Amino acid sequence: MYEHHSEPIAPRAVFLRRLATSTSIGLLALLGSLAAGMIGFHVLENLSWIDAFLNSAMLLGGMGPLDHDRDTAAKLFEGLYALYCGLAVISIAGVVLAPVAHRFLHKLHEGTPRKRRG
Repeated sequence: MYEHHSEPIAPRAVFLRRLATSTSIGLLALLGSLAAGMIGFHVLENLSWIDAFLNSAMLLGGMGPLDHDRDTAAKLFEGLYALYCGLAVISIAGVVLAPVAHRFLHKLHEGTPRKRRG
Protein backbone atom coordinates (compact mmCIF):
# COMPACT_ATOMS: atom_id res chain seq x y z
CA MET A 1 0.00 0.00 0.00
CA TYR A 2 2.86 2.37 0.81
CA GLU A 3 6.03 2.95 -1.16
CA HIS A 4 9.32 1.57 0.12
CA HIS A 5 11.79 4.07 1.57
CA SER A 6 14.08 3.52 -1.42
CA GLU A 7 11.29 4.64 -3.79
CA PRO A 8 10.34 8.28 -4.34
CA ILE A 9 7.69 9.74 -2.09
CA ALA A 10 4.14 9.47 -3.40
CA PRO A 11 2.61 12.55 -5.03
CA ARG A 12 0.33 14.74 -2.95
CA ALA A 13 -2.79 13.42 -4.71
CA VAL A 14 -1.90 9.84 -3.71
CA PHE A 15 -1.24 10.95 -0.13
CA LEU A 16 -4.58 12.77 0.06
CA ARG A 17 -6.39 9.72 -1.35
CA ARG A 18 -4.70 7.50 1.28
CA LEU A 19 -5.64 9.99 4.00
CA ALA A 20 -9.27 10.07 2.82
CA THR A 21 -9.40 6.27 2.72
CA SER A 22 -7.93 5.84 6.19
CA THR A 23 -10.22 8.56 7.59
CA SER A 24 -13.24 6.82 6.04
CA ILE A 25 -12.20 3.50 7.57
CA GLY A 26 -11.73 5.22 10.93
CA LEU A 27 -15.15 6.87 10.77
CA LEU A 28 -16.81 3.57 9.87
CA ALA A 29 -15.10 1.87 12.80
CA LEU A 30 -16.15 4.71 15.10
CA LEU A 31 -19.77 4.53 13.91
CA GLY A 32 -19.75 0.74 14.30
CA SER A 33 -18.40 1.05 17.84
CA LEU A 34 -20.99 3.67 18.67
CA ALA A 35 -23.80 1.50 17.25
CA ALA A 36 -22.63 -1.57 19.21
CA GLY A 37 -22.58 0.45 22.42
CA MET A 38 -25.99 1.94 21.74
CA ILE A 39 -27.50 -1.51 21.17
CA GLY A 40 -25.89 -2.84 24.35
CA PHE A 41 -27.07 0.06 26.48
CA HIS A 42 -30.55 -0.07 24.96
CA VAL A 43 -30.99 -3.84 25.37
CA LEU A 44 -29.12 -4.56 28.62
CA GLU A 45 -29.81 -1.35 30.53
CA ASN A 46 -33.20 -0.49 29.02
CA LEU A 47 -32.08 3.04 28.18
CA SER A 48 -33.83 5.10 25.52
CA TRP A 49 -31.96 5.37 22.22
CA ILE A 50 -30.86 8.93 22.97
CA ASP A 51 -29.55 7.96 26.43
CA ALA A 52 -27.86 4.91 24.91
CA PHE A 53 -26.22 7.19 22.34
CA LEU A 54 -25.10 9.60 25.06
CA ASN A 55 -23.56 6.87 27.21
CA SER A 56 -21.82 5.25 24.23
CA ALA A 57 -20.48 8.58 23.01
CA MET A 58 -19.27 9.51 26.49
CA LEU A 59 -17.36 6.23 26.81
CA LEU A 60 -15.88 6.52 23.32
CA GLY A 61 -14.85 10.08 24.11
CA GLY A 62 -13.09 8.98 27.29
CA MET A 63 -15.47 10.78 29.64
CA GLY A 64 -17.27 7.80 31.19
CA PRO A 65 -20.94 6.90 31.36
CA LEU A 66 -23.66 8.92 33.03
CA ASP A 67 -25.08 7.78 36.34
CA HIS A 68 -28.06 5.43 36.13
CA ASP A 69 -29.28 2.20 37.74
CA ARG A 70 -27.45 -0.92 36.61
CA ASP A 71 -27.86 -4.62 37.19
CA THR A 72 -24.97 -7.12 37.08
CA ALA A 73 -25.20 -7.85 33.34
CA ALA A 74 -25.31 -4.13 32.56
CA LYS A 75 -22.27 -3.49 34.76
CA LEU A 76 -20.33 -6.23 32.98
CA PHE A 77 -21.30 -4.84 29.57
CA GLU A 78 -20.40 -1.31 30.60
CA GLY A 79 -16.99 -2.37 31.93
CA LEU A 80 -16.14 -4.44 28.87
CA TYR A 81 -17.40 -1.73 26.53
CA ALA A 82 -15.26 0.83 28.37
CA LEU A 83 -12.16 -1.36 27.90
CA TYR A 84 -13.04 -1.87 24.25
CA CYS A 85 -13.51 1.89 23.75
CA GLY A 86 -10.03 2.64 25.06
CA LEU A 87 -8.48 0.22 22.59
CA ALA A 88 -10.80 1.27 19.76
CA VAL A 89 -9.89 4.95 20.04
CA ILE A 90 -6.17 4.19 19.98
CA SER A 91 -6.57 1.79 17.04
CA ILE A 92 -8.75 4.19 15.06
CA ALA A 93 -6.28 7.01 15.64
CA GLY A 94 -3.50 4.75 14.35
CA VAL A 95 -5.46 3.91 11.20
CA VAL A 96 -6.30 7.55 10.50
CA LEU A 97 -2.79 8.85 11.18
CA ALA A 98 -0.88 6.06 9.38
CA PRO A 99 -0.56 7.95 6.05
CA VAL A 100 0.66 11.07 7.88
CA ALA A 101 3.22 9.11 9.91
CA HIS A 102 4.41 7.24 6.80
CA ARG A 103 4.87 10.45 4.82
CA PHE A 104 6.70 12.11 7.72
CA LEU A 105 9.07 9.17 8.15
CA HIS A 106 9.57 8.90 4.39
CA LYS A 107 10.57 12.58 4.18
CA LEU A 108 12.80 12.17 7.21
CA HIS A 109 14.48 9.19 5.58
CA GLU A 110 15.12 11.06 2.30
CA GLY A 111 18.07 12.91 3.74
CA THR A 112 19.91 9.87 5.07
CA PRO A 113 22.64 8.35 2.90
CA ARG A 114 21.99 4.88 1.52
CA LYS A 115 24.21 1.99 2.53
CA ARG A 116 25.69 0.00 -0.31
CA ARG A 117 25.30 -3.71 -0.26
CA GLY A 118 28.12 -5.81 -1.30
